[in-house]
Amino acid sequence: MTTAEDYKSLGNKNFSAGEFEAAIENFTKAIELDQKNHVLYSNRSAAYASLKDYQKAFEDAEKTTTLKPDWAKGYSRKGSALHGLNKLEEAEKAYSEGLKLEPTNALLKKGLEDVQAASRQSSLPNNPFANIFSHDVFSKIASNPKLAPYLADADLVNKVKMCQQNPQLVSSYMSDPKMMQLIVGLLGIDASAFGGEDDKMDVDPTPPEKPKDTPAPTPKKEEPKVPEPELSPEEKEKKEKRTASDKEKEIGTGFYKQRKFDEALEHYNKAFELDQSNVAVLTNKSAVLFELEKWEECIKVCEKAVEIGREIFADFKIMARAYARMGNAFAKLKDYGSAVKFLEKSLSEQRTPDVLTKLREYEKLKKLADEEAYTDPKLADEAREKGNELFKKQNYPEAMTYYNEAIKRNNKDAKNYSNRAACYMKLMALPEADKDCDMALKLDPKFVKAYIRKAAILYTKKEYLQAIDVCNEGKVADVEKKHTQELDNQIHRCYAGINQNQSGENKEETMKRAMENPEVQQILGDPVMQSILQQMQTDPKAAQDGLVDMKEPSCFSQKVRDDLDASYIAVNLHSLCPNFYTFGAKMLNLIDDDELLNNLITTYKSRLLTISDYTQTSKLIIDRFTFVDSLDESEKDVYKKGYESEISIRNWMKKTTANKKT
Repeated sequence: MTTAEDYKSLGNKNFSAGEFEAAIENFTKAIELDQKNHVLYSNRSAAYASLKDYQKAFEDAEKTTTLKPDWAKGYSRKGSALHGLNKLEEAEKAYSEGLKLEPTNALLKKGLEDVQAASRQSSLPNNPFANIFSHDVFSKIASNPKLAPYLADADLVNKVKMCQQNPQLVSSYMSDPKMMQLIVGLLGIDASAFGGEDDKMDVDPTPPEKPKDTPAPTPKKEEPKVPEPELSPEEKEKKEKRTASDKEKEIGTGFYKQRKFDEALEHYNKAFELDQSNVAVLTNKSAVLFELEKWEECIKVCEKAVEIGREIFADFKIMARAYARMGNAFAKLKDYGSAVKFLEKSLSEQRTPDVLTKLREYEKLKKLADEEAYTDPKLADEAREKGNELFKKQNYPEAMTYYNEAIKRNNKDAKNYSNRAACYMKLMALPEADKDCDMALKLDPKFVKAYIRKAAILYTKKEYLQAIDVCNEGKVADVEKKHTQELDNQIHRCYAGINQNQSGENKEETMKRAMENPEVQQILGDPVMQSILQQMQTDPKAAQDGLVDMKEPSCFSQKVRDDLDASYIAVNLHSLCPNFYTFGAKMLNLIDDDELLNNLITTYKSRLLTISDYTQTSKLIIDRFTFVDSLDESEKDVYKKGYESEISIRNWMKKTTANKKT
């Protein structure tokens, strides 16, 4: 699933590539996922400003300062947007508010200076040239093929900057031919109208002779007027060291790419000896040590890089890289706590998707490692025994504390989950108890106590038929037959519960209760089963013939298996369709799954046990036997499996009838 951080990273890439519309789209998706992240609004504001949509840029900047009023960058975005909207007074106020938070912020200072310069220009309406040198004058010059060459003249560029700061200086530079030509060009006036001789402002491709005689290297002649500042001996030495260090670093990087790690280390060491403030050399060296699986050395080099980087205010990207490599090295040493710590520091310097993914991975590994380190079966048994003592004293909340501790100490022991399930049951937290029983059975499918407790939970929830199924599973697991009596007692309680539910109910109540069952609703919603049930009620003979004529009887088995729990057929479908039992062998013969067939037979018996009215029982038996006896020998052979099932039911019914008479 794509996260807000992923969309933010995509937006940043789009922004760096100049794809501002795509950047806005990705920042918007990120905001939809994280509406409280002030950085997302700030980034989208910058993208809108790049498209000169200053109104939307202002709205996002305003949202940024609302979410994070103590973040100076938000006021920088706000001031920039207001400047673009030509609301200079409000822009100046926004920059000033930001500077109150960060007085040394260079971006805010520059923005405030630009706004103040624009304010001075707008306050001089009588000066015809007041607005010529606006804040975007250099972009105008660069976009004009005739004016662009003037940007190579450093002296002229300095004069333009001075005019930006103080428009009143424009008149003092009118005597400068180049400045005059620049002003004329910015005004969009043809220089030939003033008799100008400079062919750079002439559209005619064949310039006059005089300009040819006049050499054009004027900018070169004026270059010495603005010489570069002389470096002190210390500064020169520092620059030379950095140049030599970078050269050695590049050589080392070349060897690294060729996986010649020893040679790479040699050149990285030389590079650092030449300039011990070149932090990038140390991060590169740590990469080599990481490849050589020298984790401890890698960590030490990264620590040194961080230490020096803090002293010289190194680029945040280099710092992030050093922290990330430290984290990865600690992970290789299985120290996931330190790995998480340093990856978090890396993300505080620069958030990148790769590091974020690694952090999530190491957090999971740390959790597993912590659990493994905490595991102690002996202490787990001691905690469980203390819980058992408290359980016997009916101090269930305190017992729960020790059962939790037992599971933390050993989450592979089914007894811990089973005991906690019993405690949950006493506290009537049945869903939690059910989950613990399932976990106990997952760990040990032969743990009969868990079956008994799960059946008790289902009995409490009045899910009697499911409880009977669980008891039957418990009987299978109880190979030594130690818990047979306990399981049988639970089954009898479930039958009694079923009988109690149905006794006293009229037909409408029984129908209503059956219809509340989601599985019955699903059956009735199925077109095939709907048709069968309808025929059962209206034309039983046709329904019998339809079932017999099914070309693929296995489909019926699948339908029963998929659409309903076999334990519900006897009770719920009988409530919906009294004729359901009259199908006898033909219906049973369509069940091609022996296990499912046995379950059906068992539930038929269960249903008979729940009918308190002997007359109703006798009528049901007579209907079934009459149908079975009506089969001729050939039909008995065709429906052999179903017929044999009917015979087994008949024998059981005779015994049951005798008991009921008694």
